[in-house]
Amino acid sequence: MNALNQNAGPAPASAQRGATGRPRVLVIKLAALGDFVQAFGPFAAIRVHHPDAAITLLTTPPYADLARRSPWFDAVWSDGRPSWRDPAAWWHLARRLRAAGFARVYDLQTSRRSSRYRLLVGPRAEWSGIAPGASHPHANPGRDAMHTVERQREQLEMAGIRHFPPPELDWLDADLSAFALPPRFALLVPGASPGRPAKRWPAERYGELAAGLGLPAVVIGGPAETPLAAAIKERAPDTLDLTGRTDFAAIGALGRRAAFAVGNDTGPMHLLAATGCPTLALFGAESDPALCAPRGPAVAVLRHPRLAELGAAEVRAALAGLLAEEGFGVPDPPRP
Repeated sequence: MNALNQNAGPAPASAQRGATGRPRVLVIKLAALGDFVQAFGPFAAIRVHHPDAAITLLTTPPYADLARRSPWFDAVWSDGRPSWRDPAAWWHLARRLRAAGFARVYDLQTSRRSSRYRLLVGPRAEWSGIAPGASHPHANPGRDAMHTVERQREQLEMAGIRHFPPPELDWLDADLSAFALPPRFALLVPGASPGRPAKRWPAERYGELAAGLGLPAVVIGGPAETPLAAAIKERAPDTLDLTGRTDFAAIGALGRRAAFAVGNDTGPMHLLAATGCPTLALFGAESDPALCAPRGPAVAVLRHPRLAELGAAEVRAALAGLLAEEGFGVPDPPRP
């Protein structure tokens, strides 16, 4: 039987094994954070399906440490997206991929770039993805209209994977003692893609929301979001600014401890939702939650065609609904 997939028939001649005798499997996931988090389930399913394989992840530097913390990979390569203008880097990647002798590839990026990597890996490797000539193509013409989670699951099902256990995330944790957090707090994520400002609910509205929560707010994001945290703090002085101070593990740890999180359509929201933190994601017209909303045990989406016009009262009402459904309550706003 095929050591990689018992449902796939006889083993191909290319089912190469490393020095330890283990079949070699490659997973491709290059970016971005939200998509990477939504691949946790597929990562776990691939690991369970190939318990004896040596699994390598091909990714990019921002996600390499996160992947190395996880239990799903034997090796993580971070050189997965060389510049088109760097022929030396392309040559290095091509040589590395061809020399590895991968028996199967799961392309979870499914972009034109990642599909080209089939030429670098070599034609004998089994390939799950959308590359021309793939042995296990995701042959659904409506795949681009599917949410990322369902799309990737269907892709793996077409490659013979049937078991999708919930991904264990106990490894996604960190020491938060340096932050002097209050006993109970809410998380706010006011940032989003710098090139798409319409995806951001105004910082002043976040400040209005924070001032009425009845518990301190903690703002997270990159260094570029520090001015947003300052604007929130002007309206809610007990706000704690952690922008520029949290890595992915710390964000996961904060999600485990926070009462709830409110934020825009941005990568950290996916990480918070995955930890089980009750999460309210705010969407405008720039992106479709049916395709890319965060997934987790307790997630709600509030969409407004003009996000800048969304009122704090509407957000608070949606948050109250989410927490009531999960058996929690929103603190009463402070009395004037």
